[in-house]
Amino acid sequence: MQQRSFGKAPAGEHLEKIKASSHYKNGRFQNLHETPMLSEDASYISVMKDFFFSKGIDREPLIALPHVKTNLKTLSPSEPVIIWFGHSSYFISIHGKNILVDPVFSERPSPVQYVGSKSFIGTMLYTPDDFPEIDLVIITHDHYDHLDYSTIVKLKDQAKVFCAPLGVGSHLIHWGISQERIQELDWWDHAAIAIPGIELIATPARHFSGRGLVNNKTLWASYVLKAGDYSLFIGGDSGYDDSFKKIGEMYGPFDVAMLECGQYDEQWPYIHMMPEESVQASIDLRATVFMPVHWSKFKLALHPWREPIERALKHADKLHVKMTTPKIGEPVKLDAIAPPSTWWTGL
Repeated sequence: MQQRSFGKAPAGEHLEKIKASSHYKNGRFQNLHETPMLSEDASYISVMKDFFFSKGIDREPLIALPHVKTNLKTLSPSEPVIIWFGHSSYFISIHGKNILVDPVFSERPSPVQYVGSKSFIGTMLYTPDDFPEIDLVIITHDHYDHLDYSTIVKLKDQAKVFCAPLGVGSHLIHWGISQERIQELDWWDHAAIAIPGIELIATPARHFSGRGLVNNKTLWASYVLKAGDYSLFIGGDSGYDDSFKKIGEMYGPFDVAMLECGQYDEQWPYIHMMPEESVQASIDLRATVFMPVHWSKFKLALHPWREPIERALKHADKLHVKMTTPKIGEPVKLDAIAPPSTWWTGL
């Protein structure tokens, strides 16, 4: 019997809605540009061999990462903040509303907790019990490091609304969340979430989806989040393309762009950005500040664990891009964003 954590493929009315999308062709969602999973000179055999047998690479820290345990239930509604939990999970408290992005609080981003990459030491700092009532949960796509069964099940009774790309709602319904609390979006759709002062628009990303052997039956997305005078970009996972420039022209400038910066490799250059490309994407988006995510929690690629942030900082300095690099759990105040620190030095 299939593990419940795998989720459920879209069917019935969900599948009919998917078929109406212009991005769904030949039974699969498609990227805007041709997007091979691997580079022309790579193979799945070479990738697996490198992943399991590469030696001498500092792919994870040997001691606990520095962190801050912020009380999420006592945050001031008058002081908007972003709090990052490692990898791509973060909390946005803004205008008295609580928004949670890609929550993953299990030890492994895996359908079963006895197999898969284990979280770095010191990153299992928060649990669903630490959260106040959540107005909106935003899901970027259904990969295990962004959509975690155990976390969703624990959060489902304290979250009012779930917004996700087309097809992902089938997983949520399978896990006990009512259809009425789920809104599925195609690229460029505006969410009808009925939260005063909050606007959410799903925008393209260059990636893929899947929780089993079959890919791209559900959509993947980035998002534009507007809250009063603030404008944030939620990047999800994406390779680099001209979508960032188009989004910046349509919805920019952004106060902060949360963009992936990690889990890249020359063997899969189209589905994840190199750190230098992430910096350029923030420029394309017309972001005032670039905040790197998708790093510093799970060992999902071959690079040393510090390399993404060090490469990004170097390139950002060269191009005069402002960055912020909070510790896990450390509030990023939108009205006074701190300059980058190098808290990982010496670890």
